[in-house]
This record gives sequence, structure tokens and C-alpha cells, in this order.
Amino acid sequence: MKFFIDTANVEEIKKAMEWGILDGVTTNPSLIAKEGVDHKTRVMEIVKVVGDLPVSAECVESDYEKLLAEAKDIASWAPNIYVKVPMTPTALEVVKELSPNGVNFNVTLVFSLPQALLAAKAGASFVSFFVGRIDDMGSGEAAQNIEDAVQMVETYEFPKDPEILVASIRGPLQVVESIRSGAHIATIPYKIMEQLFHHPLTDLGVKKFYDDYLKATGKTA
Repeated sequence: MKFFIDTANVEEIKKAMEWGILDGVTTNPSLIAKEGVDHKTRVMEIVKVVGDLPVSAECVESDYEKLLAEAKDIASWAPNIYVKVPMTPTALEVVKELSPNGVNFNVTLVFSLPQALLAAKAGASFVSFFVGRIDDMGSGEAAQNIEDAVQMVETYEFPKDPEILVASIRGPLQVVESIRSGAHIATIPYKIMEQLFHHPLTDLGVKKFYDDYLKATGKTA
């Protein structure tokens, strides 16, 4: 499974790159607003850090003509830009129009299997399922939705051979559920990525090995 980082913080992206685990980046207007920088400026800074890895940059317009123009503009910033649009009829019209011309789309705010089908048929490259908000409702259907969507894109033919991307991840357990469900990609906040490194037994083992080393060599910490 591919790991994307869900952030607009360049330092977090650099650290994930150093760990050697990063396969891409997703951003959104809220994340970039927190950074206090211009949208395009920050996206291009991210592209400079990650090279040719996929970077998702989101549109904000809702009118068809404005959204079409915005999507064209964002797609022109770099060849590895994936244009994020929400799961709406207007957005899928834009996907259908531009996808055959080489624009890659990340259709976001997907919560159901029928929505995933529509996004895939329109020409999405990434179909972003939001699991955190579903789990917050206590329905327990998020993992099954992902598994069904993965089976769907592997069973049927779609214009862009879409990948199922799990988003809105709130903790390590949802990463585990993404793996079990066969998701192609999980996009994870930096703090969740950090948590994945840790297990109480790992931490205890590291400490014991070091303490034994000090005893054996007579050295001090």
C-alpha cells in the first residue's frame, strides 16, 4: 500500500521523505490556509521537495466554467499534479471533460460505493474515501466500503485505472483497516505517521538492548 502524507507543511514532508516511506502528498485549502501562504506557491514548494511523486492540489470553485478553468490552471503547474475536486455532478463533468486530455484527478469527499463508481466512470485517477467521518458516526461501514471499492476497480474497466485512496484518517487503527481492506493508498497526517513507528514492546526492547550494552561495556549513557 502506498503512503501519502496529508499536509501542507514542507518540513513534515521533508521528514517523511527522509524516512523513506513517502509515495505522494495530498493537500487541501484548509491545510494550506493554516500555513498562511499562497496556494500555488506552497504547492510548487512541495513539488520541489518530492520531485515527481503525485501531489494533490484542490479546486475551490463550484460553477462549471470557473471550475473548469481552475482545474486547467492547477493541472498546468506541474506534470505530477493531481487535481482534487469534490464528489459533485459539476465536478464530475469537469473530470469527464479534462481527464481524456491527460489531466489526473483526485475525486474527494467520497463516502459510498455508488459515489466511488461514479468517480471512476467519469475518469478519476484517485478515488478518495473519507473514513474518519464515517467512523465518527459509528456506522462501522468504512472498511467494507473500501474493500468493495477495491474489488470494483479490479473487476471492471474504467478510463484511468483508478486507485482507491483512504483519507480522513484519525489514528493508526484506520491505517490497519486500510491495509486489511486492500486499499491502494492511505493518506496520513504527519502525527499519525509518527505514531506508526511505535509499539510499547519495541520501545522496551530498544531500551533493554541499550542498557545491556552499557552494562557489558562499562560505558555510561
